[in-house]
Amino acid sequence: MNLKRKEKVMENKEVTREDIEQALRRAICSIEGAQKRWDERIASGLTDEELEQALRYELGIAGGQCGPDMLSVDYQRAGFKIWASWEITNTYSDAPVLEGRNTMAMTRQIYGIRDPADQQMSFL
Repeated sequence: MNLKRKEKVMENKEVTREDIEQALRRAICSIEGAQKRWDERIASGLTDEELEQALRYELGIAGGQCGPDMLSVDYQRAGFKIWASWEITNTYSDAPVLEGRNTMAMTRQIYGIRDPADQQMSFL
């Protein structure tokens, strides 16, 4: 494949919901043993406060991952912010794809983490 053509394809690629889910998983599973901790959290459920603590721990202070032909991901504990792009992310000028309560909500959704404090769910 022509390198210039390949670069152009990657440059114009939009970030999809699947990309955002992948970015979230990579951000909160970047520390050794993270998947085992998430499995335990899924089994027990987490209140909002416990989920916040878990995200603070797993996100660390900040981090990121990038490379050729892969989704570029950056994240930071402050504000539970996650950036994703098929180009290089700029955490100073680009808007995050997830932050705050949205990061918490998507974590609950994709991992199926119930909130034991949510009484309404026990009626369903």
